[in-house]
Amino acid sequence: MTQKQVEHVPLGLIPGPFHDRLEALSRAKAWMDWAGYISPAVLDTAEFEYFAIRNQATLFDVSPMHKYRITGKDALAMLNRMVTRNVAHLAPGRVGYALWCDEEGMLIDDGTLFRLGEEDFRLCCQEPMYGWLMDAAFGFEVSVEDESHALAGVSLQGPTSFSVLKAAGFDVAQLKPFDLVEIEPELWISRTGFTGDLGYELWAPWKKAVDLWDRLWAAGVTWGLRAIGYEALHIARIEAGFMAAGMDFQLVHAAMRLHRGRTPIELGFGRMVDFDKGHFNGRRALVKQQETGQRYALVRLDIGGYKPAQDALIYHRKRREVGHVTSGVWSPTTKRNIALAELKAPYGLSQTADLWAEIYVNEEGRWDRRLVPVTIETKPFFINSRARATPPGPF
Repeated sequence: MTQKQVEHVPLGLIPGPFHDRLEALSRAKAWMDWAGYISPAVLDTAEFEYFAIRNQATLFDVSPMHKYRITGKDALAMLNRMVTRNVAHLAPGRVGYALWCDEEGMLIDDGTLFRLGEEDFRLCCQEPMYGWLMDAAFGFEVSVEDESHALAGVSLQGPTSFSVLKAAGFDVAQLKPFDLVEIEPELWISRTGFTGDLGYELWAPWKKAVDLWDRLWAAGVTWGLRAIGYEALHIARIEAGFMAAGMDFQLVHAAMRLHRGRTPIELGFGRMVDFDKGHFNGRRALVKQQETGQRYALVRLDIGGYKPAQDALIYHRKRREVGHVTSGVWSPTTKRNIALAELKAPYGLSQTADLWAEIYVNEEGRWDRRLVPVTIETKPFFINSRARATPPGPF
């Protein structure tokens, strides 16, 4: 009698493709759960890692992102039916930001859409979307493959990121923002990122991930390359004005209560909704919202004082509650107290004056309530010309 071997399912968080390298660099031993993977919140200190983003070069493991390959003669038609932008305007070798909604126009998720070829796309996003993509593919001649556990990704960001790639033997001098190229067999480089700075993302099969890391690490010795965790990236993305799922908006399929969903228009992405391309999911609801007006507005705030205003309530004329801060930090580079906040319409739209944030500060065990003035900003807090320079300089 032979004993049948039982296949064991691993318990706990899964080590990512770069985990051995990250664990060796971790002094803080501060790990977090990202999509079931062990991901670093901090490796050294958030301050050191943040300043490396703005002054040197950094590596951040983005492998836990969900990644889907969409191919076939109807791939373009299927994606155009699903997302709000016109995918036909996205040429092969380019990357575009994409949003997709339910039938009520509420955002299901956002992500980056990579056009690898005429009939070949890759969608990267925060939440698992395989089921939704299969539903969206019904009736189209298209194939959807979940590459989440087969494809590794690493984000190389910062002023010297181009110099690191050059030292590693990658010729990306003519790569413009949102360009994409297969630089070597099975290795793709896109000029994209979540920091608002000069940066790139590299995508390779899981089995080749460690060799890629080691190649970049060796090339970055003279360029100040440092591995970072999420906390440093969190500061940089707020400075760049980028929203984060689960913080600045709730994914409608994950919301536990009714009316917690938000539309692309309410999140400030009306320009990403192409009503002229034909029907797409949520179009009718978004057309109606254009006519009746939006319920909320996601805005950028410059907040008085220097105490971060995370979760602070926003008031009009110090009396009427009109919204709350969704993401707030002190910006080390701009030396400003900055935030993203959700306001109830018409505040943040036609009504932008006399707004105040209610901040509670703990001083030696005693809470102090402060009302500080708020100014709505129309541009990102951090803007640097090096992010768009082509070819980039060594900086």
